[in-house]
Amino acid sequence: MWTHFFRDGGWGMYPTTLFGFLLVASGVLVVLRPERRYVPLVLTLGALTASSGVLGFATGLVATFRYLPRVPEVDQRFTIAALGCAESLNNLVLALILVTLTALLGALAAARVALTKPA
Repeated sequence: MWTHFFRDGGWGMYPTTLFGFLLVASGVLVVLRPERRYVPLVLTLGALTASSGVLGFATGLVATFRYLPRVPEVDQRFTIAALGCAESLNNLVLALILVTLTALLGALAAARVALTKPA
């Protein structure tokens, strides 16, 4: 599954990766400097990464179903549709991996703040 993960996801993997890595970098920033001013950045990049993954998934589905009538053998259409849907889901999976990783970083930052003694 993972050997062709990025290629199979199509063009939508590029913006999802870009926004996702910015998201993870902002999560690392919050762990290193747990300040409230960074929270809107993390939340916005999280929404952007998630929406980019959903957009890549949706455009993959559109492309799959647009070209499905061109499959010459009618009995193969279901198989082709299933493969197209599976490939399109790679965008969503990538977005969820990156959002989950950053949520874990946010939990680490919150634990760090909770365990810090007040000055």
